[in-house]
Amino acid sequence: MQPPTDPVMRYDVKFRVDRDVLADAVAWAARSLPVRPSAPVLAGLLIEASDEGLVLSTFDYETSARATLAAEVNDEGKALVSGRLLADICRSLPNKPVELTLEGTRVSLTCGSSRFSLQTMPVEDYPTIPEMPAATGTVPSEAFAHAVAQAVTAAGRDDMLPVLTGVRLEIEGDTIALLATDRFRLSQRELTWNPGQPDATLAALVPAKVLGDTAKSLTAGPEVTIALSASGAGDGIIGFEGTGPGGVRRTTTRLLDGEFPKVRSLFPSEKLTIAKIDRAELIESVKRVSLVADRNTAVQLSFRDGALILDAGSGDDAQASESVAAQIEGEDLVTGFNPSFLLDGLGAIDEPVVELAFTQASKPVVISGTGDEAAGENSGSFRYLLMPRRLLS
Repeated sequence: MQPPTDPVMRYDVKFRVDRDVLADAVAWAARSLPVRPSAPVLAGLLIEASDEGLVLSTFDYETSARATLAAEVNDEGKALVSGRLLADICRSLPNKPVELTLEGTRVSLTCGSSRFSLQTMPVEDYPTIPEMPAATGTVPSEAFAHAVAQAVTAAGRDDMLPVLTGVRLEIEGDTIALLATDRFRLSQRELTWNPGQPDATLAALVPAKVLGDTAKSLTAGPEVTIALSASGAGDGIIGFEGTGPGGVRRTTTRLLDGEFPKVRSLFPSEKLTIAKIDRAELIESVKRVSLVADRNTAVQLSFRDGALILDAGSGDDAQASESVAAQIEGEDLVTGFNPSFLLDGLGAIDEPVVELAFTQASKPVVISGTGDEAAGENSGSFRYLLMPRRLLS
């Protein structure tokens, strides 16, 4: 048992903080806790109280989360407690100010008539949380969150192919490009930002799940700071900092190692058949027709006579067919796609009209939005490439 005189933990370190602010910050920091930690302390959430306020941190040797809050603190100290348990407790508290007191090997939490006492873990066993690299630039938070949400649509989920579970972030001057692929589809999204150095050229392979969760959680403030280590390899890290309720939020994550495939060349330079279709109508039609499609079978798309004909099912099984109005330029064409992948791409597009561009039936389709400048800044820079599936005879 840790002695009372240990300088890492003091008696009577007390601080007071708003319940909603605390609950939100604890939940944010705890979201990245490992489900099966390799060491018990990695399930902990580090609480640090100082004259600057309250800092809540988590780290699993890959990803760190750090939330800074304004709080009334009467002395400095820190403690490590179960992160998920603290998050559950904070979420259930009444809407009243919260007082936490660090008392030797326990943390006492009081909110109204509710009182909890939590056992601490050894702080000295907790790994050192990495510092943010030097800031590379800033990007509007809402635009960044939306761009990332579009890009991660095509990211792989197979841990046996770790390189494909990442999003390649490419910085070229005032442009950020986000690329992701799982071998069957490819997404590309570009947006403008404010670089620290106008001629900066950097690239990083960021875990898609961490990037998606982080970008979505940092929209409370006007902008997000991106900080990328110069190495740009697997031993490097990338950091993101923004504003959350009650203070600053900061995340770092280790970059993925390995070479991302050179996917830009997969986008064809020519378009021999182009179809423009109402996006909402197409999504609903694909959903209906795919109800009769067997697992891992394609929905057939036939482009002819100013319409798109969707077909699914075959033989003695259930079948479905539906027609959607389309503006078609070029030759008639019959192809087929995984309906789930097709819906993912259509759902990531903002504009009310989508363009499906083909070179030939056996080659990938490039799906993009068109027809509404009000859909959002840079919204038209999203492209989704989808490989066709073999049709059942």
